[in-house]
Amino acid sequence: MGNPQSGLAGRPTGAGVLIVRNPSSGRSVNRADPSALLAERLPDAHVHDLTEGETLEAAVTAALASPAPPAVLGVIGGDGSVSHMAHLARRHGMPLLVLPGGTFNHFARAVGIDSVEAALDALAAGTGLWVTAAEVSIDGGDPVTVLNAASIGTYPQVIAEREDRMENLGKWLGGVAATWRALREAAPVTIERGGRRARVWSVFISVGRNAPEQVAMMQRQTIDDAVLDIRVHHARGSRLRAVASLAFGRKSTAFLRAVRIMPKNSDLERILARDLDLAVRPEPGAPSVYVHDGELEQEHPEGWTLRCTIIPNALEVYAPAPRSDS
Repeated sequence: MGNPQSGLAGRPTGAGVLIVRNPSSGRSVNRADPSALLAERLPDAHVHDLTEGETLEAAVTAALASPAPPAVLGVIGGDGSVSHMAHLARRHGMPLLVLPGGTFNHFARAVGIDSVEAALDALAAGTGLWVTAAEVSIDGGDPVTVLNAASIGTYPQVIAEREDRMENLGKWLGGVAATWRALREAAPVTIERGGRRARVWSVFISVGRNAPEQVAMMQRQTIDDAVLDIRVHHARGSRLRAVASLAFGRKSTAFLRAVRIMPKNSDLERILARDLDLAVRPEPGAPSVYVHDGELEQEHPEGWTLRCTIIPNALEVYAPAPRSDS
């Protein structure tokens, strides 16, 4: 491992720990309410449920201004909530406690946390690690922290359509409807990098090297790999291939390759870099959006510039101790 030794303090009762819960995370899965477990194992922690319209930043700011400010920032939620809290933890120079509470929990799984119990065990023992992250900024604005991946093109278009339909159909049916629409209406975007211009279905930017067979990289595969793994799907194939490329499970990807629906290798480009600058120009009338860690962001319809930079040893996270090879 290239990251420095973690020096986290064990906090078996939760003293000095703020845990913020996003009640809207993971509504599409049957997940047990961890309230009783937290009360039993962390009697000294402060657990705060976000109210309607309240942000993680507002909750953390209020806690830091209290007579007993926290020393550890914890979050119960999905990848979007976790990345937001990671950004705040970096800003305030504090370690992060991740308690999985979303649909996929990509980052939690990447650092070895498969349950709330596993996270609490790491907190009690004081085990953890330093993780590499990335920063994304738009048009030179303030950067946001990215823990897994960012994307432009077909995937954000599908997410935008899904969010429009979620109120009436729910997340899963909304996703099916959005994918069906993408098969008929997905639009390429034009990108420019280093003087080269291309029309693409998608660009995925993973924190660290990722599985070589994947186009859609949602979950990082490494913890301290200080490089961006960029996959560009050029718009030379059909919309069907563009949508098929969004498969991120190994089994589904293998099946789609077997039936020859995945993009041709000649349509894919892989770039390994420490930073990336892209000018992005959507098609007229198409959504002008991008996604980072599952969070959809709306940008200027006439286009915008994206800069992504790798940040080694960006954040200290409570996590299970590495297993011995012996």
